[in-house]
Amino acid sequence: MPLRILHYADIERAPDDPELLARLVGLVRDRRDEETLVLGAGDNLGPGVLSLVTGCRHALDFFHAVEPDGDTFGNHDFDRGPEVTRAVVGDSPMPWICANVFEDDGGDADFFAADEGVVPWTVCEAGEHRVGVTGVTSPETADINPSSEPLTFADPVAAAGDAVAELREHGVDHVVVISHCGDDTPLAENLDVDVVLGGHAHEEFIDVVEGTLLVRAGSNASGLSEVVFEDRPRGYRLPTRDAPVAEDLLDALETRRREAGLTDVVGSVDEPVTVDRADTKQGESRVGNLVTDAYRWAAAADIAVHSSGGLRTTDALAGEVTAADLVGLCPFENELVSVRVTGEQVRRTVHDAALAQYGDEVPTHWFGHVSGLSVVWDDLADEAREILVGGEPLDHDATYRLATSRYYVTSSHLFDAFDPDDVVDSHGQQFDAIVEYARENEVDPRIEGRVRRPTLDEVGGATADDVRN
Repeated sequence: MPLRILHYADIERAPDDPELLARLVGLVRDRRDEETLVLGAGDNLGPGVLSLVTGCRHALDFFHAVEPDGDTFGNHDFDRGPEVTRAVVGDSPMPWICANVFEDDGGDADFFAADEGVVPWTVCEAGEHRVGVTGVTSPETADINPSSEPLTFADPVAAAGDAVAELREHGVDHVVVISHCGDDTPLAENLDVDVVLGGHAHEEFIDVVEGTLLVRAGSNASGLSEVVFEDRPRGYRLPTRDAPVAEDLLDALETRRREAGLTDVVGSVDEPVTVDRADTKQGESRVGNLVTDAYRWAAAADIAVHSSGGLRTTDALAGEVTAADLVGLCPFENELVSVRVTGEQVRRTVHDAALAQYGDEVPTHWFGHVSGLSVVWDDLADEAREILVGGEPLDHDATYRLATSRYYVTSSHLFDAFDPDDVVDSHGQQFDAIVEYARENEVDPRIEGRVRRPTLDEVGGATADDVRN
């Protein structure tokens, strides 16, 4: 019988839809036999609502149910910090395989969580097949996820190359790389391996580069990759939508949701609030107003701001709204903080919300979310024609209280008008502010003309329908 590999990656928010993840496990169980390996390619601890409230330990329910032969790290697997990741690794039923993540302990670089069982490579057996497996993650992880500090992320091609050389000496029949690098072309071009099982980029993908099969499974438990070793490795994609449900995992995840209070109803909406790509990216939206209003309310601030990329797309808020629905809008562990800013800093913040600092590098229609502000933005001049605070013209010499996520304060790549020295108070987790706002106030966000862009069409701006499509 030929060797078969089943591959998943970027589970991310799927545990917040327990039936979907239980179908992925059901599909694995349905396709697995003694000559099958099951391998993951990272971002299977987070982000997501359950990840936040369980310290990523909800992933152990999944790992025990799916019984993988190995997994590697993704950038979101460090969202709660290396020590949380280390604890999950130590309690996982499978080996974690990663050749390019290191920690510096007293000046000596060691593989991250080596004492908990992380290895740079391993040999897996499936029937009569001996398969060498190594894993790597994106070298950009330290930049895109500050929570991964103080870990270092080495060149994945060089690290995997060293591991492959070791594996070849152990007489394996095939060599496989599990990668959370997104673009796996450099691995295929530089390594003598049969398959690269990819993650990080969420689009499903199958291709052959320099004789190496590259596959990606998609994200959020939408499907599995299946690789069958016949005359050569061949890749297929298996969708999960009609797969049988693994009832044991479904029950475990539902129990965690109930015990964490995530199923509690905290409000209701008469008109559904959509949370698609247009709503999260393109200036004012009902969901953007909901989130920034919650921030301003919780911090008793004059204004609140949120980037165009910090909201997660999800199902519309409709009818009864649960705590999980609202936490899922911003499923990241970040404090809500107040910063004291001048009017001039507010002007610069509006400039940054428009992403004007990036010029043509980002789509023109992207714009952040605001509360307490009314902005008329000129896309031709890349400047504000008008800024009102609480209905009054912005006073450049005045001082205002601004509410936002601490992430935007400590990282300057989105907002650089304020910094940690400007912080005057903290107000708990940002997602808790949204939940408490819904408990205490009517959930009925409206479009109010907070962001108006009269010249957008003249610079090729997209409509909301364009963004959705």
